[in-house]
Amino acid sequence: MTNSGNWIVPYKERVNSVLESLLPEDNSILTKAISYSVLNGGKRLRPLLVYLSSELGKSTSEAQDLVSCAVELIHCYSLIHDDLPSMDDDSLRRGLPTCHKKFGEAIAILAGDALQPMAYSLLINSNEIEDKLKIKLVALLSKACGQNGMVEGQILDISDNKSISLEELDYMHSKKTGSLIKTCLEMGGLISYLQVNDINLLKEYGEKIGLAFQIRDDIIDLESPSEVSGKTQGADVLNQRVTYPKVIGMEASKKRAIELCKEAQEIVTNLSGDPVKLIKLSDFISNRHY
Repeated sequence: MTNSGNWIVPYKERVNSVLESLLPEDNSILTKAISYSVLNGGKRLRPLLVYLSSELGKSTSEAQDLVSCAVELIHCYSLIHDDLPSMDDDSLRRGLPTCHKKFGEAIAILAGDALQPMAYSLLINSNEIEDKLKIKLVALLSKACGQNGMVEGQILDISDNKSISLEELDYMHSKKTGSLIKTCLEMGGLISYLQVNDINLLKEYGEKIGLAFQIRDDIIDLESPSEVSGKTQGADVLNQRVTYPKVIGMEASKKRAIELCKEAQEIVTNLSGDPVKLIKLSDFISNRHY
């Protein structure tokens, strides 16, 4: 399959447009920091997963947009906080200075704090989603980004133990990266009323591509220059982070990312709907350079 991501562009443009319409419009420093962090590009993988999974069933475009924006706001909040000096201490994100470099640490923290409840508000206040579904969606999203999800993964990532096994590394990233990725697919399945079996298959697919996505991230950190990746090249090495190339080597990492994506493709062939776009996405993830 081709590695071109051109087919993804309309989805990115769609969610970018909706995000821009939903964000606050006042001229406060907090609003500027929020808009700067949300509207500065990005792959928009998580919204894409919502769109692709919800297209397998029946859902309104408005519901798709709101859920897609909600998961992206959660992701953006997590990036702002992950970039802080007390966390990953990154100075470049999506080719631009990180939020705390642009606005200072205090404003960055508050911008992240504001984005998280904003995401839940989108779901709760929606007129396009049934009330019983709202409860399930909020529960799923809060679990994915909470103490036993992204937060647990981040704690493991900043721990002093820099010598861990492949299994431990997988577990860390299944929480830090994979939990939200898997949840995006599940949320998309719920709003389009997919059968339980299809939702379970989507979750399995999410587990595979979540790890593959992180492996490629670790590879990109070493191989892709900043003007391609949008991040500081070699930041993982400089900050002594545990990465897949460090644990199993570069070639084994590349091979594993491809294998995980092939496994993901096999899983979605069992869906009752058309898996073509999900297969294309996994192929793109396994070979991406940014």
